[in-house]
Amino acid sequence: MATRIFIDGAAGTTGLEILDRLEGRAEFDLILLDDERRKSIEARREALNEADIAILCLPDDAARDAVDLLDPASGTRIIDASSAHRTTEGWCYGFPELVGRERVAEARRVSNPGCYPTGFLGLVAPLVREGLLPADWPFTVNAVSGYSGGGKALIAEFEKGGAPGFHAYGYDLRHKHLPEMQLRAGLEHPVLFAPSVVPVYRGMIVEVPLHLGAMAGEPHSDSLRSGLAEFYAGSPVVSVLESENPRELVLDRDAAPWDGMELFVFGNDGGWNARLVARLDNLGKGASGAAIQNLNLMCGLPETTGLSL
Repeated sequence: MATRIFIDGAAGTTGLEILDRLEGRAEFDLILLDDERRKSIEARREALNEADIAILCLPDDAARDAVDLLDPASGTRIIDASSAHRTTEGWCYGFPELVGRERVAEARRVSNPGCYPTGFLGLVAPLVREGLLPADWPFTVNAVSGYSGGGKALIAEFEKGGAPGFHAYGYDLRHKHLPEMQLRAGLEHPVLFAPSVVPVYRGMIVEVPLHLGAMAGEPHSDSLRSGLAEFYAGSPVVSVLESENPRELVLDRDAAPWDGMELFVFGNDGGWNARLVARLDNLGKGASGAAIQNLNLMCGLPETTGLSL
């Protein structure tokens, strides 16, 4: 029997990508609302409670409201692609490589990670967990993303004439991803985060620069690379480059959808300076691809079914 899926917010960027990925898959029976009914609270309530799994692709407040529409007796499980529940007790953090595939598979409420945090946590969380980086270090992260992650307003800004060549933001130092990064990496201090957007539709590079020589124990860049490679060994989604690193990393203007994530550790000759770098698709492993991976696990399917890797 097919699993009934309702995407609440299927008209947005992430919702459309998830819908496109699920259409034609025999494992799923999609509950669809037309344009008029998707604006009706009662129609949404009915669809949410009819579904086996609901995928929320909504702004944060709307996602919280959607959860309130659920009747506990309905048994509907949830994947929330918003940031509303990423630090909420009782919700499974939907990063299978970090929290464990079994935990995601058994969860009733799963919160998809944010795109930037996926890169940061993919790099830092395993190394802190294994004691290779100190939890009390004042981490900084620099990141650049394609404009598709900014919602309809930012997409419109970049797709009109005279779009900016570089768009830096987050200067109030209160970006909504900060609590997620700190909590899920197990850090003692908030992360200093410098996000930016460039005129490519999709793609993301997240970088964590480290002065290893100033840390207690003076960890070496090679040990960080080996630690990440061991942690992700066998992962079909996350890869660690262990051979010679590239001299540069680029985001392609016409990049195809991609659901993997590549991790790099660049170190100087002494190994006491390092740049940890993650390259991913902000709409792939950073959004819709992660939702599909989690959905597969929750349905007992191979986690890579329907992914572009």
